[in-house]
Amino acid sequence: MNDSLAGDDATQVPGSTPAPDVTATFTQSFLEQVKALEAVDVTAEEQEAIASLPSGNALLIVRRGPSQGSRFLLDVDVTTCGRHPNSDIFLDDVTVSRRHAEFRRNGTEFEVRDLASLNGTYYEGERVERHALKDGDEVQVGKFHLTFFASRVDLARGA
Repeated sequence: MNDSLAGDDATQVPGSTPAPDVTATFTQSFLEQVKALEAVDVTAEEQEAIASLPSGNALLIVRRGPSQGSRFLLDVDVTTCGRHPNSDIFLDDVTVSRRHAEFRRNGTEFEVRDLASLNGTYYEGERVERHALKDGDEVQVGKFHLTFFASRVDLARGA
């Protein structure tokens, strides 16, 4: 037995073709997705939920504040958010107006709109009336800090 055949390219078996050198590369989009997930310390369970989002859907995860860890699916064109019990996203805290904000979907794009709430809606720490959302963005509604995650299918398509 010839021990020199253990992975040494210089000792090819006669008549065989050397294996081509293959380098795997990751697209910038994929690297940004991984970076976004690492930046917010996403659990394995949350990663699975995010990875399973179909095209045109998104997920909000409460990162800080009451109900930390709660997840809200954005799967319709308008998702209401507020302290009113009939809100799609019910946030039970006095810092949240009864009709505080809404998340709007247009195809595969989302935006948050403040509904003239008393304490305002914040995008990345700045008060906004409306703002387009991209993967990994933080929206604050009252004491609730929510992180927005877009469908990985849509991100891969560059939608």
